Amino acid sequence: MPAVAKVLPLVTARGMPGALDYLDDSLAAVGTVVRIPLGRGRIVDGVIVARATESDFDEAKLKPVEVVEDRSVPPELTELAQWLADDVASTTARALGLVTPPAGKAKQRLWVRLADEDGPGGGGEDAGPIDDAEAEVDASPARKAPKLTAAQETLLTSLREDGPRPAGDEVARWRTLEKRGLVVVELADERRAPANHAVGSSARVAPAATEEQLSALRRISEVLAQDGGGSLLLHGVTGSGKTEVYLRATEETLASGRTALVLVPEIGLTPQIVHRFRERFGDIVATIHSGLSTGQRRDEWWRVRTGEARIVVGARSAVFAPLEDVGLVIVDEEHDSSFKSGEDPRYDARRVAAWRARHHGALLLCGSATPRPESMAALEIVRMTQRVDGRAMPPVEIVDMRRVPTLLHPTTREALTDARKAIVLLNRRGWSNFLECRECGHAWGCPNCDVTLVLHKGRQTMDCHHCGHVERVPATCPACGSVSIAQHGVGTERLETELAQLGLNVLRVDADVTDPGRLLAEFGASERAVLVGTQLVAKGHDFPDVELGVVLDADSTLRFPDFRSEERTFSLITQLAGRAGRGGDGHGKVIVQTTNPTHPAIVAAAQHDADGFLAVELAHRRDFHNPPYSTVIRLVFSHHDQTVARDLARAVMKPLVAANVGDVLGPSTLFRLRGKERQQIQLKVDRRAAAVEAVREALAPIERRAGQQRAQIMVDVSPQ
Repeated sequence: MPAVAKVLPLVTARGMPGALDYLDDSLAAVGTVVRIPLGRGRIVDGVIVARATESDFDEAKLKPVEVVEDRSVPPELTELAQWLADDVASTTARALGLVTPPAGKAKQRLWVRLADEDGPGGGGEDAGPIDDAEAEVDASPARKAPKLTAAQETLLTSLREDGPRPAGDEVARWRTLEKRGLVVVELADERRAPANHAVGSSARVAPAATEEQLSALRRISEVLAQDGGGSLLLHGVTGSGKTEVYLRATEETLASGRTALVLVPEIGLTPQIVHRFRERFGDIVATIHSGLSTGQRRDEWWRVRTGEARIVVGARSAVFAPLEDVGLVIVDEEHDSSFKSGEDPRYDARRVAAWRARHHGALLLCGSATPRPESMAALEIVRMTQRVDGRAMPPVEIVDMRRVPTLLHPTTREALTDARKAIVLLNRRGWSNFLECRECGHAWGCPNCDVTLVLHKGRQTMDCHHCGHVERVPATCPACGSVSIAQHGVGTERLETELAQLGLNVLRVDADVTDPGRLLAEFGASERAVLVGTQLVAKGHDFPDVELGVVLDADSTLRFPDFRSEERTFSLITQLAGRAGRGGDGHGKVIVQTTNPTHPAIVAAAQHDADGFLAVELAHRRDFHNPPYSTVIRLVFSHHDQTVARDLARAVMKPLVAANVGDVLGPSTLFRLRGKERQQIQLKVDRRAAAVEAVREALAPIERRAGQQRAQIMVDVSPQ
């Protein structure tokens, strides 16, 4: 009897009923990726999630599958996808899409290696050199092998010294040497390796550890050795040497025969930790992140799957790397919001990392100078309170901007002029926030979103940072014809120009830059420079000669109506402050420009008082029943017609209220985004799993209706 494969199509529709029955005589294993017909003439990929010997449907009508070569999901990741779908109220198909092996094939090219020592060939001394184009070589015993030409000797010498290499343009010469039995020319897979930027300070040999590092490592070793693993929070001030602790913990994990997973925020902006791991451990380190090409991602994934790579360092998506026997899972800069995915499934890589650590009985090691209140409340804390060089944290000066009409305070301007190296943070990109007509007040807005367009002067465009809409910079006002157009607000592009006018060597790193790793490497190698950027410049960089850190408009994040706004403000200032005074003569200083100089979050950051700030923040969270003392779930209904969006929201609201899972707020109107009107429902609950299940049950009856109306439903559990 034909074998039946239950296949889950990898499609995004929320209304998909589940796995479908297909014929599969190959008896491919669960987790195998197959190509299947779906609907009328549509061919899609799917994953076999179960097998059966018979179907509930007419087997004569079942269609066959086509197995996709070299694409199967490991059993652990299949289980992880099913858990993830339930955890964030997504679909199993979408979750499986995260763990499915990258598409593509290996890249092959001709490589050359020395022939085996026992192979044919050898050097002679009494015959003249042969020509490289010679087609045949008389290798009979009656004749000694001819001499090599100087060019041939050079090729062989390079091969002996450097090892196997691509044949390149020398194929004809290598073929001649191959005929004499000296080399082997063969097709071989060529690794498409990710870029490796050498940034800031690094050390091939482990430096001497401080007492605090040794103390932290002792506790880490204890947890690594215990059955079932555990979870630790490494709360170390900036510059305390957390990366060296990660490296030594990884070394211990490898020595025990297990593997290690290291997660960092936005790897293209934090190349230093990748460089350090590669420098310490070599080619057993694989890098996985969304910035890789298709070929690079495929090659790195398979290096992990085959066991060639035993350490994975990467950003959010690396949490799904197919490592086996994981002993250590590190989440560096665990406070960073980029660990939360912005697309369905809206998973949190920190939560997935914890699942994988539990699954393998591994140690989950989270590290930060500014931990999340959620982590402080949940994890055992290992502290490192001193910098590795023994120097004090840099002094922080708060300057009041309430009566200063210019972008830079005089104190800031003077400090930037004097500093050899400085990092300046302004958390807005572009030239200015928006344009406004001075005559009639017209402001240029996005036609798709209820937001103004941001001026990017360098490319003479006005951009929407939400939907990507772009317009040319206007010469006149379309409402009244006036040429008097005002520019409001300052972004990193304008800041870069103003600092350059002071005669400073300025490098800018923000989301508009295509290769931030190269710019960070250039800054690290410069004798004198200013690094300007958004929050990207505060993400864990370790430059030993930065004398000055500057935060402009430090209270901007306090203006958001979000219970995490004070946490974000404190973290941003503290992280940027930690970039200064790390080495050299140890002279470091930080300037924080603000119009709210007495705000507790800003004052605590200036005093480097993370414990004090977090204690107060946790008390506030408890009083207002905010995370970690509850879970927030956000549902957004989008449609070009506000009435449709509102009706869908109300249809879901009623069963959610009846389920009595917690506070249910809404529906409320959100600003228009990407041409869609939006309605929101927000839940605040004590029992996450029960609330997520209630959401799934409330959505089930209307998902097909929403699809027919071309409406979108977004579910975000624990939104950031």
